[in-house]
Amino acid sequence: MASNPTLARIKKHGMNFEISVDPDKALEYKKGNASLREVLLADNIFSDAKRGEIAKESDLQTAFETTDTDKIADIILTKGEIQLTSDHRAEEREKKKKQLIHFINVNAVDPKTGLPHPPTRIELALEQGKITLDYNKTVEEQLDEIISKLRPIIPISIQKKKLQVVIPANYAGKAYQPVKDSATILKDEWGNDGSWTVTVEIPAGLYPDFIQKMNGLTSGEVTISEV
Repeated sequence: MASNPTLARIKKHGMNFEISVDPDKALEYKKGNASLREVLLADNIFSDAKRGEIAKESDLQTAFETTDTDKIADIILTKGEIQLTSDHRAEEREKKKKQLIHFINVNAVDPKTGLPHPPTRIELALEQGKITLDYNKTVEEQLDEIISKLRPIIPISIQKKKLQVVIPANYAGKAYQPVKDSATILKDEWGNDGSWTVTVEIPAGLYPDFIQKMNGLTSGEVTISEV
């Protein structure tokens, strides 16, 4: 059963733009695990959804340089804000907190001993540092910042993987932001055929999710190899 509808919104050029979405699917979309058809509960881009006011095409063109609703919805979902209820926000934070603690426990070690930190120690360190998660971002997007905040509290080191990713020309444009959000870009170059070759570094534990996301973005046409 779908969640109650909510809004995703963005402000551009002093104008508000909103879409009606399923909040659970919208959060999955940001992770690359849902399609727009699953997310959108209405096909319109609104200036004020509660009043049913549809955005003018001229305003869409000014703000987004397109009137294509799918392209605009993608921008709102990936770069805008999803308006969740307080209960939903608390649920999302708790879920992401558990994901984060599990990830750190599995992939991080105390560099002095080479041993992992137990989950309870990680949770206490998060509380001690008053480190909170942004429910509008994925764990991957926040990981580097969180680890840097944890380091003064507990000695911690994350194992990394270096990858070379080759994305075909017809997917390269839309892949840039998801790659940037998921990994640290070390170097990149564009091929004469329009393909994009990028060398990235990611935490080792995020490797399976990164592979899944890149395959989803490129319909399986991406080439990924360890460097």
